[in-house]
Parts: sequence; C-alpha cells; structure tokens
Amino acid sequence: MITAPLPTSVALLLGLSFFLGLAFEEFFAHTDERRPGGIRTFPLLALAGGALYLFDPVRFIPFTAGLLVLGAWLVVYYSAHVNDHVGENKNSASAEVEDSDSNVGLVVPLLNVLAYMLGAAALALPPWVAVTITVAAVLLLTGRAQLHALARRVEIREIVTAGEFLILTGIVLPLLPDHPVTTLTAITPRQVWLALIVVCTFSYVSYLAQRYWAAAAHGLWMAALGGMYSSTVTTVVLARQAKADAARKRQAQAGITLATAIMYLRILAVVAIFNVELARILALPLCALSLGGFAICALQYWWGKSPQDAPAQSAMQPAVTGNPLELGAAAVFAALFVAVSIVSALAKSQFGISGIYGLAAIVGVTDIDPFVLNLAQGGVSGVPGVELAAAILIAASSNNILKAFYAASFGGGKATAGSAAALVLLAAAGVAIAVGMVLRPL
Repeated sequence: MITAPLPTSVALLLGLSFFLGLAFEEFFAHTDERRPGGIRTFPLLALAGGALYLFDPVRFIPFTAGLLVLGAWLVVYYSAHVNDHVGENKNSASAEVEDSDSNVGLVVPLLNVLAYMLGAAALALPPWVAVTITVAAVLLLTGRAQLHALARRVEIREIVTAGEFLILTGIVLPLLPDHPVTTLTAITPRQVWLALIVVCTFSYVSYLAQRYWAAAAHGLWMAALGGMYSSTVTTVVLARQAKADAARKRQAQAGITLATAIMYLRILAVVAIFNVELARILALPLCALSLGGFAICALQYWWGKSPQDAPAQSAMQPAVTGNPLELGAAAVFAALFVAVSIVSALAKSQFGISGIYGLAAIVGVTDIDPFVLNLAQGGVSGVPGVELAAAILIAASSNNILKAFYAASFGGGKATAGSAAALVLLAAAGVAIAVGMVLRPL
C-alpha cells in the first residue's frame, strides 16, 4: 500500500527542486549551448523520483529502475557532448578561444541525478537533509570560480597538514582510551585529544582567514581574527608595528584591546563545548568583560583620530606564526595539557582551592587554554562551578597582565601605553568579578 506523503514534504520537494533548477539556469544563462536540466526539468525529475520511491519505499525497485533509465539517457547525452566538444576543438583555430564553460565535466549529469534523488530524499528523510544537499549543490555550482581560485592559492603543505590532522582525528581519536591511565589525573587520553581538536579548530579557522582572506589584512580584521588564534601573539605583532610606524599607533592600540575582547568570547565558546553548566556561570562575566574591551577599543580607534594616522585600508602584518594543525604544535599542546592537569590535581590535593587560584595566576604567563580545558572537562574534582569559573577569570586576568607587559615592552612604552593600561584595567575587573563570585556566589 502506498503511504500518502505529507503536504509539507511535497512542498519541500517542489521548492528545493525549483531552487536547484533556477540556480542551474542562471549559471548557464551566458552560454548558447543547450544542456539538459533547468527550472522545469529538475522539479519533474524530483517528482518522478519521489513517486517511484512511494511505489516501493522498502526495496526501492521502481526507484532504482527509474535511476537506471535516467543514467542510460545521461550516458548517451554525455557521449554526444564529449564528441561535439572534441570536434569543436579540432575545428577551432586556437584552443585559447574555448569557453571554459563548454568543458566536458560531469556537473550537468550529476545535477540531473541529484534532482531525481532529491524527490526521495525530501519524502523519506528529515527536511534538513534535503535542504543541506540542495544548498550545498547550489553553492558548489555557483562558486566554481572562487573554489578554483582558492585551490590555486592553497599550498600543498597546507593540504598535507590538514590531511594528517583528519587522520589523527578520525582514526586516532576513536582508538584512544576513554578512562584515566594514571592516578595522577582524572583526565583521559581521549579528553586530551578532543581538547586539542577543539582548540586547534578555532585557531585553524583564524589561521586560514588571515592567510587567504585579503580583507583580514586591513583595518581591525586582523586583530579580531588574531584574538581567535592567539591574543598574546597578536599583542606582540601589533605592538611592534606601533613602534615601527607611528602612523599605525591608534589602529594598533585598538587592535590589541580588540584581540583581548575576542579572547573572552573564545574562552566562553571553548568551555561551552565541554561544560555547559560552567559556561552558563561564565557567560555574564566573560560577556561583560568582552563588551568592556569592545568599548575601550572603540574609544581608542575613534577618539583622537588625526590626519597623520594610517588609512584604515592599509595592510597589516598577520598574527599567524605557523599552522596550528602541524603535528609539532599538536604534540606540545597535548603534553602541556597533561602537565597542567597533573599539576592542577596536585595543587588541589595539597592546597585546596587556593592552590587552583594560585596556579591560575601562574599559567597566565603561558598558554591558558590547557588550564581552562582541564577545568571544563573535570580535571579537578570536587570543586563547585563558581570556584572553577573564578579560577578561569583569574587565569585570563593573569594573561592580560602578561600582554600588558608585552605591549609596553615591544611597543616602546609610549606607543602602546593606552593598550597596556586597558589590559591592566580588564585584568583588574576580571579579578574583582572572580572575588565577588567566590564571596557571593551567583
């Protein structure tokens, strides 16, 4: 017995296939060559695929037969298209006059098959599956020029590094034990590696944007992306630029403060992935500190603007120092994470919560991510969430003091004095909020 589909499913089928056909015709509108598919063909193919699926939604015999018929017809079309394409090349006076859109690619046949299968997908699967497939297909079709340009710009070593990371993520992570392997810490090897993946993902997105997105080198974009990558590295880079070029002083000072404002949001996002309850406690303090950083950044950028300042569109040096997915950097992070986890457990057992606060102040001079992730993943047991949140705020404040020292040192003191003062102010505010949370828990 044929089960009647929901009206919403049929409407989704028609809407998505119409959208796919519209994108298809718009993309090929500038060429005179006739191609199978379009704003009428794709909805008809989707309806046919959906109807044949409903005849036998268990064994898919009618649907498979229709797919074979469509495939056979597309083979005939593709063969004729290839022959015509070869003949045109032989008859043309120069290969350079060839239109790049008249190639013999498989895009047209694949889109016809996709339109046919979209009918069954819209009726049988959750709506988000059909929507995702259609949108992805349209983006891949219309973004051909941008994708090819990106492929030409990306270096082979970037692809190799990303491949290595995917192997370590998809193969190594599932094989790691999900139980403690030592009594020194409750953190498991899988938790260590998962923390590494999350942190590297945030940094990698910033790294790619700074390296391959032209707009990232102008204005305050580089500082904002640098805050996702490393606010400490960004502070050093901008302080040096302010010292080397007085015309960049205002922009560099605002960028240093902006990178720290983004750092607070980055900490909140990382914590939320592993510990929603701890993120809820931290949400208001971190967002307030971030808004304070944004306000100071706006004052630094717009107040005291003079004609001698560098234009906002001038290029700035990126804050990237290396690919965060490289195995060496990953190994260092993993080792540091384990070390911080062991030290945190020892500090808690020997000195109680005061030991955790002291350690939070110390780790600020290094990378605070391992410390924050260790607390978020339960590396220190028996500590209330408010006290964990206070420790994270102290670590971030300690890191701000370090960045204030870097800003003053690398900027020559006067060039970035405003940013150093802003970082100290944010650090003091973070400590004050932490003390208030501990003395009067939310």
